[in-house]
Amino acid sequence: MKTLRLLLLLGALMGMPAIAAVGLPGAVSAAIGGPDGAPRALGSGEMRWFGLKLYDAALWVPAGQPWSLEGPYALALRYARNIPGERLVDTSIDEIRRLGYTDEAVLARWREALSRALPSVSSGDTLVGVRLAGGGARFWHLDRPTADIDDAELARAFFAIWLDPRTREPALRARLLGEHASAGAGS
Repeated sequence: MKTLRLLLLLGALMGMPAIAAVGLPGAVSAAIGGPDGAPRALGSGEMRWFGLKLYDAALWVPAGQPWSLEGPYALALRYARNIPGERLVDTSIDEIRRLGYTDEAVLARWREALSRALPSVSSGDTLVGVRLAGGGARFWHLDRPTADIDDAELARAFFAIWLDPRTREPALRARLLGEHASAGAGS
């Protein structure tokens, strides 16, 4: 009987949305809160790669406003593994390149900007990127700001990794946008 209760509890916990685990720093909430107050979670999901959980993700939008790729919104990632900042930057640039950005001089400049924004993370750490309305982006790690990026094209390209229809993880995109509550993500 104990085993059955434990299995039921684990099943219930596994079905809980990742939003509960991925909150926002107060400064982020203030930046994207909107006219109706605190931001609302649009959707959430987890990212797995070959069965290994990498992170939980949640997309936050201003209360009372629809989501727009041009912002404002916040993407919060709570990591399940230790990942060096250099790897986060390299993977981001590789994904941006895959989405069609091919000017290597621009990518080199973007790599430098992302190196300031994306530090090494440990299991349990949260990184938050905010897409500013019609402009750049602002990043936080463990509730502390890491970088402001004034380049609107870099901000668009960075968030496209998760939110563009051509993303490598369409099921995660659907979950973040609140389109498929039961869709999984990852390889």
